[in-house]
Amino acid sequence: MARESGPGLSRRGFLRGVGAAAVAGPALVGCAPRRDPREISLWNFYGPGGQTKSQSDWFVQLAEDWNATHDVKVRLRYVPNKDYKAGPTLQTSFSAGAGPDVFLLSPGDFLRYYNGGALADITPHLPPGAREDFLPEVLETRLVDGRVYGLPMEIEPLALYYGERAFEQVGLSEGDLPRTWDDLLGLAERLTTPERFGLLFETNPGYYQNFTWYQCMWMSGGEVFTPDQRRAAFGGEGVHAALRFWQDAVRAGSAPRRVQGEGGNDTISNIAAGFCAMQQTGIWGIAEIAEQAPDFRYGVVPMPAPPGGAYTTVLGSWAMVANAKGANPEAAAEFVAWALGSFEPSCIDRMRRWNTEAKSNLPPRYSVRRAAEERGAFGDGPMRVFADQVMAEARPEPRFPPEVYRAISDALQSCQLDGGDPAEAAAGAAEQIDTFLSTYDGAAIQ
Repeated sequence: MARESGPGLSRRGFLRGVGAAAVAGPALVGCAPRRDPREISLWNFYGPGGQTKSQSDWFVQLAEDWNATHDVKVRLRYVPNKDYKAGPTLQTSFSAGAGPDVFLLSPGDFLRYYNGGALADITPHLPPGAREDFLPEVLETRLVDGRVYGLPMEIEPLALYYGERAFEQVGLSEGDLPRTWDDLLGLAERLTTPERFGLLFETNPGYYQNFTWYQCMWMSGGEVFTPDQRRAAFGGEGVHAALRFWQDAVRAGSAPRRVQGEGGNDTISNIAAGFCAMQQTGIWGIAEIAEQAPDFRYGVVPMPAPPGGAYTTVLGSWAMVANAKGANPEAAAEFVAWALGSFEPSCIDRMRRWNTEAKSNLPPRYSVRRAAEERGAFGDGPMRVFADQVMAEARPEPRFPPEVYRAISDALQSCQLDGGDPAEAAAGAAEQIDTFLSTYDGAAIQ
């Protein structure tokens, strides 16, 4: 399996296909999970009734398609983004023995649920060749001992968005786009006005903030663990530099202490609304802007690296997982495999539509990527920038236990918003991580 300290993913590796040929009732909507074995609940933060209609419609159609051909029915439950990702809703439901049968999980929180015995094995329900059709670096963060415990829906790399009008207002053009961190901080100061910040990083503590910061840490040569994964490497200079970089942006007044809307992943409330001129965020912003702010003019470029650093992006990817402790784990696992792992033409097209129409992502399966390319999904505009430039080098979002995530989060918050010393904050986090590792006996940390 890929290791958190392992090599990055090249664009050539991403585009290399495996040659596998793509062969190929009304949705139930409720407010709470049930323990009826004839029904499986699917919790998500898209729909029905979510912020983006195309994504909500995709989930509703997914449930309708399954329910039309299966005796065990799927019931959707929408949980708002902030409650699902940063709130206690999901964790509380499992603590009460009432967790959903199927739910969405990021690599960052995978070990919490796997080590707690909550994830069902999807492997028996996958057709031959399905595993090989997934990009290995994205699937491997859902593997334990060679078994599959979740299927990725998407790949979500990070980049830098910039508002064209904001650039024009201060006499800037594409030739002024930043190439280094120093360039980026200088440009952010120039773009900052009394009504607008020049640059935006996530400020809300949580898995998403850690995810976005890992990109900067890796580009400056920092790592969380030593190569053998047995000790923390979080006290190194690369970590200090990345913590200082985010701190300097806030300290200069060029980046906000509090972001707008749903958070740093929200393009509509931040860059499209003019709250900032540049925003580090992911590929999903393309679809958000197209649907909710179609007149906003913007561009996308890879995040600049520090002097002497090596560029990379980080690959986010939500996966569907099945609850091993639900009323019908077999049906839940079967649903996940049907929804995302089949070679049926309907499944390939379903994933193509999710990744290039309902949402803007890079597909996690080679067969889906080929189907999307045949329709010109990455032929021009920001989608092509992500496919060709942002993905030039990439690493998957790591899966860390909650204790490791919290130590990193505390250090990041201390430096970014409280003026903490990066070396001291990193050393404190490294000590916490080492203490935790001395007794950890869960699945491999990646």
